[in-house]
Amino acid sequence: MIGITQEKLPQEQLYQPPPQGTWTYADYARLPDNGMRYEVIKGELYTSPAPRAIHQEMISHIALEIGLFLRQHKVGKIYFAPIEVVMGNAAAPVQPDIIFIRQERLAIVQDNIEGVPDLIVEVLSPGSIGHDRRRKFSLYAEVGVPKYWLADPDECLVEVYVLRGQAYALLGQFVGEDSIHSEVLPDLHLPVHTICPA
Repeated sequence: MIGITQEKLPQEQLYQPPPQGTWTYADYARLPDNGMRYEVIKGELYTSPAPRAIHQEMISHIALEIGLFLRQHKVGKIYFAPIEVVMGNAAAPVQPDIIFIRQERLAIVQDNIEGVPDLIVEVLSPGSIGHDRRRKFSLYAEVGVPKYWLADPDECLVEVYVLRGQAYALLGQFVGEDSIHSEVLPDLHLPVHTICPA
């Protein structure tokens, strides 16, 4: 549970955060804008601090490379955190590092994303490894995210997972000169060395 500083307000205006397990999007919307990343997964509130520079560098490289690809191949759009992605009550919301949505599904893009993206990329940080590898891994499979990439900036490695039935299967681990191939972006060939921090 997080600590929320409350200002001196009349009793009827005091906000009492709900107990873990009962958080909703409405509760999330009342949280302070204080630089923390908040996510609500199955009614539980999770927080993470601002990411490291190496994390942000890898996000910008991936977003740039996919963005350049999408300028030539009008097959969808890419978005990156902070952006709210609401996928029913299970994720209300989460804030993935990078998401891709195919052109024919762009109706889910409103002020935030109201639906399941076609691809989610999470860049690992020391404080997020368990969150991204276990909690979000399970959540994204459960709600039906077709493709999930886990990118490790320290190891210059990308794991590509594809949804097979109700579970993810590892399509491959890509490092160095390897090119990432994606079923959701079939013409994309993304050499890992181009997205790793310098």
